[in-house]
Amino acid sequence: MSTERALPESAPYPYVLLSAAVSLDGCLDDTGPERLLLSGPADFDRVDAVRASADALLVGAGTLRADNPRLLVASAERRADRLARGMPEYPLKVTVTGTGDLDPGARFWHTGGDKLVYTTDRGAAKAVRLIGGAADVVALGPELDWRALLGHLRAERGVRRLMVEGGAAVHTQLLQQGLADELHLAVAPLIVGDPAAPRLFGPGRYQEGRLRLVESRRIEDVVLMRYEPTAPGAGPVPTAADRHWLRTACELAALCPPSETAFSVGAVVVAADGTELARGHSREGADPVVHAEEAALAKTGPADPRLPGATVYSSLEPCARRASRPAPCAELILRAGVRRVVTAWREPDTFVVAADGTGVLTGAGAEVLVLPEYEALAKAPNRHLPGRSGAPS
Repeated sequence: MSTERALPESAPYPYVLLSAAVSLDGCLDDTGPERLLLSGPADFDRVDAVRASADALLVGAGTLRADNPRLLVASAERRADRLARGMPEYPLKVTVTGTGDLDPGARFWHTGGDKLVYTTDRGAAKAVRLIGGAADVVALGPELDWRALLGHLRAERGVRRLMVEGGAAVHTQLLQQGLADELHLAVAPLIVGDPAAPRLFGPGRYQEGRLRLVESRRIEDVVLMRYEPTAPGAGPVPTAADRHWLRTACELAALCPPSETAFSVGAVVVAADGTELARGHSREGADPVVHAEEAALAKTGPADPRLPGATVYSSLEPCARRASRPAPCAELILRAGVRRVVTAWREPDTFVVAADGTGVLTGAGAEVLVLPEYEALAKAPNRHLPGRSGAPS
């Protein structure tokens, strides 16, 4: 069962799903002339169903050259269902090339629906010359920029769900840059044993911590494992995990008992390795005035060595001033040693004029990220505040 949550309408990127099949020793293929089939009919059908759920399918140009895939939805029933839902019969097919070196005879160009090529400024002319009108060609600049690519797919092509099917370099780059929301890994009972065989992920720096296993399922003799990255970002650029945790905080706000004199807010404290340390929400338990960040931090040990590297996710900007307690939440966060906060919504003047928790935090050296695509979700539990800026805009 999928655990994917709805993408906000204003999300800057699609939901990015990485999909691959590997041997027990992590190989995508062997070094023989024929493609190594790692899974069987039942898993191929599962992949077909995932393709049918996607708005776009992406592979790197190296995979086009090595495997010559058609990248289609094979099931006529699934294609008919897409049409009934107002979607194109086939997902948009996307490939990425730095050089523009594309094979015009590849099956990719001659099957399915619309095609799109992302390339560099220097690769664009070559790509157009080789494939002509078989696909739209978009130059991303002097280098391939994955954030620019994903932003273009979302803003210009309306892609909400992107399935990435390879190759190794593409999977590696998306995971290393914190842009993958989910990983589907089908593990086959084969051992390739060849050091020259291609591996799923290449060397380099990845985010800390363990990915969270959200599903494991046997499909004939293959095991499907679904993972979500959970380690927070480490700087001012948000990652897929940051979006996951902020959405969790916004959903926690819906648990708050309604109040006419305070916002409904949710908060989660997450260690650098992706371990959830604590969560809380406004007016939690028997405390009618507790704030979300306060409730969450109270559940952590004050000497926990993970706090200085942790991130606090709060649906509303942490408060800078309050009457109900001596210390506002921004101060509690700083006292705990946390130096990174991700929030969905800056505090309006509903109860405190010119509230500026962000200013308190950044003035003390903390980093604050605001992800406005989750603002409507953060505001939703505050609709009960009549005629006030807590109501969704």
